[in-house]
Amino acid sequence: MGSEMCIRDRSRWCTDYLKLKPYESFIGNDEVISYVGIRADEAQRKGYISTKPNIKTVFPFVEDNIVKEDVYRILNESGLGVPSYYKWRSRSGCYFCFFQQKREWIGLYENHPDLFEKAAAYEKIGSSSRDSYTWNQGESLYDLIKPERIAQIRADYAKRLERDKNRFSAKQKLMDVFEECEVEGQNKTCLICHL
Repeated sequence: MGSEMCIRDRSRWCTDYLKLKPYESFIGNDEVISYVGIRADEAQRKGYISTKPNIKTVFPFVEDNIVKEDVYRILNESGLGVPSYYKWRSRSGCYFCFFQQKREWIGLYENHPDLFEKAAAYEKIGSSSRDSYTWNQGESLYDLIKPERIAQIRADYAKRLERDKNRFSAKQKLMDVFEECEVEGQNKTCLICHL
């Protein structure tokens, strides 16, 4: 394998068995360039790198320093627009993905009730937790869509967004984090910035 590493070893089983193995099987021994859509601002993601010598992986967004805002701009300027599911999903993926957030299950219920019902049909509610399978631990999809639960999930999400907005970013300067204070009618930076 050398310095090339197959990311598949660290991927979720569904990515491995439902996407990557069928993909490599379809390609066979043909020479292929695999374009991976990871952006330059997604350093935490590694992406798919095959160990097969006939598959060359390319990361054009990383190479061209394209970040999320650039992708949205490109989609809008091209006339394609941002996919409508991003109004209620944080990423693309299977409609029944058990890694999705609870607010995304609600979005599925509101936007695609037929797919929500298909996902709910996979759940099994038994007499005990050992006899049950639900997409969310301890809560069925039907429990999730009760009006009071939807309101709670939306309120929790709004709080999280507010917390994230106010969280210190590694790109911020310390002097921008502290508010300016007024002293004798003049704006002066907070004392800590003068230390």
